[in-house]
Amino acid sequence: MADKKKFDKIVNIKNKKASFQFEFIDTFKAGIMLKGTEIKSIREGKVSLTESFCVFLNGELFVRQMHIAPYSMASSYNHEAVRDRKLLLNKKELEKLHTKSQEKGLTIIPVRIFINDRGLAKMEIALGRGKKTHDKRQDLKAKDAKRELQRMALN
Repeated sequence: MADKKKFDKIVNIKNKKASFQFEFIDTFKAGIMLKGTEIKSIREGKVSLTESFCVFLNGELFVRQMHIAPYSMASSYNHEAVRDRKLLLNKKELEKLHTKSQEKGLTIIPVRIFINDRGLAKMEIALGRGKKTHDKRQDLKAKDAKRELQRMALN
């Protein structure tokens, strides 16, 4: 038997704005339907999730505004940088997300993209509620206090 191909570069691209702007209620892992050169760009780490969001179209979940840079080594058969990409989930998970997303104030946010041990691109999505400004201030204060404690421990 042939050995499994080991992926030397670990890909873990996070949406840092999401945890600051949203309070996560539930998380899911979903597969992504990609075209040929998109997976190569993801393996190079050329993905931006900052403006992206998820939406239901005809009972299927899609991620919008996710930017995957064109693959540098491709010729004329390159992909579009920003397009709707279908997310792959179980029927039960899709139904649960669809009913929860209909509630007021809840939205579906892409949190991170990673490559699993089989070499497939996966996306972690979260059902979240937008934070108010005072919640964001409290998070910043807690972050500063934690950083200050770490500085004191090092000295």
